Amino acid sequence: MPRRPLEGIRVVDMSTTFTGPYCTMLLAQWGADVVKVEAPGGDVVRYIGDVRQHGMGPVFLNVNQGKRGMALDVKRPGGVEVLHRLIAGADVFVHNMRPPAAQRLGLGREAVLAANPRLVYCAIRGYGAGGTYSDRPAYDDVIQAGSGMAAVQGGTGQPEYVRHAAADKTVGLMAAASTLAALHGRAVSGEGCAIEVPMFETMTNFMLLEQQGGLAFDPPDGPPGYPRTESPHRRPARTRDGFLAVMVYTDAQWRSFFAAIGQKHLADDPRYRTIRERTLHIDELYALVNEHMKTRTTAEWSTILDEYGIPSGPVNTIPELFEDPHLVETGFFEVVEHPSEGSLRLPRHPVPIGDDAPAVRPAPLLGQHTLEVARELGLTEAEIDELVASMTFPGVASGSRTPQPRDDHDAALH
Repeated sequence: MPRRPLEGIRVVDMSTTFTGPYCTMLLAQWGADVVKVEAPGGDVVRYIGDVRQHGMGPVFLNVNQGKRGMALDVKRPGGVEVLHRLIAGADVFVHNMRPPAAQRLGLGREAVLAANPRLVYCAIRGYGAGGTYSDRPAYDDVIQAGSGMAAVQGGTGQPEYVRHAAADKTVGLMAAASTLAALHGRAVSGEGCAIEVPMFETMTNFMLLEQQGGLAFDPPDGPPGYPRTESPHRRPARTRDGFLAVMVYTDAQWRSFFAAIGQKHLADDPRYRTIRERTLHIDELYALVNEHMKTRTTAEWSTILDEYGIPSGPVNTIPELFEDPHLVETGFFEVVEHPSEGSLRLPRHPVPIGDDAPAVRPAPLLGQHTLEVARELGLTEAEIDELVASMTFPGVASGSRTPQPRDDHDAALH
């Protein structure tokens, strides 16, 4: 087995924002050579919170680690030609362009697979083909709302968004998993394929897993929803000096919890004997848990719950994650030296595969590896000069052979 399982696989990443870049970041961490292709203005995410260097914000630094960066102006014929040449020699092509924009650039599935039949073509789009919404643009908030997530999060009142890009990241995971499945299929058949990962359908599938309820039956046999997650008492429990996450679930865990609070008799209460009955009476059970948690400190309850084998854990803020003893002891955070940003503390891949994995490559400067990749493609020096004539890095004189961002971010890539 190679040091990392995807070594030798080249991925051309023409995606922007969160979803596609998250997918390709995972592929890079598994060993793929990911070439991130950006328009002269760069991925818009570069500029979120770029308090140190222009175009090197923390979101970009996180979601594009492990990749090489290439700047191409696909509005120019020369840029499109180089992009097609790059894709022709790749194993995977990932983009999140709307279908009309992809067709205008000659990057529709039929054209690309005709040029490279062994390619895994992964198109991430807002909505699947053939429906009313097919060509609509979509972002995380729109998909959270459309998939039912916002309504569930808000309970029976005002819909609310989950306070992170839950849809973007979930769809990115689905895209990575689908790409791996397609690569395995290619290894068996020798043929590439096109996969489309629609955000709306992906998140609807994700939400219905436990939220479909009685609507799983045709005709429906009850209301939708999952009472345990709907309970207003489902929240981190307040202890005497803070908060603690407590999750009592199985028959054995509830018997243990009743013993821990000195109420063993509740294990024989017909309302609480089985998971079916407990689910119907989850509000009163969670209220019971919350009431007892107030009687002791977080440390005292942690010790008691550990002794009884009941799952519990800290309620961390984001800053506290970097001091969490488990994450520190397992080496979850890696310190990486970036050419413009200095030392970065970044989360490593949570599922290491392969031995002696090399250090994470930091996220690229805009166009940082353009010349390197162009030479790998066999471009002549004259072709390279023509390619980068209008693009130079910040601080480098015009005419230099290294690209610089412009402000005309290519709308086709959104």
